[in-house]
Amino acid sequence: MEHIVIIGNGIAGVTAARHIRKLSNKKITIISAEAGHFFSRTALMYVYMGHMRWRDIEPYESWFWEKNRLELKREYVETVDTNNKILHFKGGGSLSYDKLIIASGSVTNTFGWEGLELNGVQGLVTKQDLEKLEKNAPNNKECPRAVIVGGGLIGVEMAEMLRTRDIEATMLVREEGFWSNVLPKHDAEMISKHILSHGVDLRHNEELNKILGDGKGNVRAIVTKDGEEIPCCVVGITTGVKPQISFLKNSKIETDKGILVNRKLETNIEGVYAIGDCAQQRETIGNRPPVEAVWYTGRMMGETLAQTICGKPFEYNPGNWFNSAKFFDIEYQTYGWVFSESKLKDYEKQFHWKCASDLRCVTISYNKNSNEFLGINTFGIRMKHEVFDKWLNEKRSVGYVIENLKQANFDPEFYKKYEAEIQSIFFNQPVNV
Repeated sequence: MEHIVIIGNGIAGVTAARHIRKLSNKKITIISAEAGHFFSRTALMYVYMGHMRWRDIEPYESWFWEKNRLELKREYVETVDTNNKILHFKGGGSLSYDKLIIASGSVTNTFGWEGLELNGVQGLVTKQDLEKLEKNAPNNKECPRAVIVGGGLIGVEMAEMLRTRDIEATMLVREEGFWSNVLPKHDAEMISKHILSHGVDLRHNEELNKILGDGKGNVRAIVTKDGEEIPCCVVGITTGVKPQISFLKNSKIETDKGILVNRKLETNIEGVYAIGDCAQQRETIGNRPPVEAVWYTGRMMGETLAQTICGKPFEYNPGNWFNSAKFFDIEYQTYGWVFSESKLKDYEKQFHWKCASDLRCVTISYNKNSNEFLGINTFGIRMKHEVFDKWLNEKRSVGYVIENLKQANFDPEFYKKYEAEIQSIFFNQPVNV
């Protein structure tokens, strides 16, 4: 019986296992030292905040693994011998495979700052990271202040988590607006104001210089690039993530930032594949980055690869870009492409609308020559994914999208609607749409 071994039990690895099992009777072994079960990584913050329990973020019942004949091995892979198709474990022992799927995920990205080894310095990516935060910042008496280095989605999650326990949080963000390397200026400014309104000490145009210890191996403060010393007991490193591929250093599997794969998610070694956060497309797909550390793309890669593994070769085709997140009280959705001003192409133009409350805004990107709709950011207004996906595929005009925004609105019946206001402002612009 063919033996499929999967390194990693996150969304990509477990999805691949589930779909391989649906299509075959192959032997499947999943290797992970992180947890004895699959859990929703995007829900980790809610465990710390007290909204959910650990068992609430496990999508599958305990009997799921045995019923589907999925064996879990709790080990760290130290080396991969592709010549003999053998994995060697950090704790000793080895395991042979017929086909190997690497779904090892991401680790926190750091930039060589002094003091990274101190207790209290941590990321927020793994189950172990959350357990560290619970230990390092249990309450505001034992940890009155934390410093978060970097913005983005993980940074704002950590800030919200800490504030629920009344722990003071200082965020060092090197850009002029929050996540302004991704968001247009208007969007970034609104989110910055909202984060500040929740009692977060958000510092723009500021960076970390070094982390100071107390002489006993613990964090006591950080020093900014401007020379300011800020006392703290936790330093959250949220400057992005990178593929977890260090164990492949001496293997024959080709890597760059991630594990290099083709459209079928095949590596340069026959019978070895990579999916999820650790995979890097040799040829980029449209405007998508070659490495996508996104939950839903990991799931799609797992489904896609299962077809190939089971004899139905299939290419990864993620379709139109979309994503969603939450900045404290403001929900964010994006469909298609809405770039920051520094990344706009010559033919792109953006329309921006903001509610007087400063809690809702919409930014729409379109081709100023053809008026083709290119993408939308929505903050504080829920929109339907399937509607925008359809409009992007149909290459609808920006005028059509604005006129039909009501079709895309997903907010409940008694929520205030803003379509008429958005339409009035857009169609009274001195542009031809």
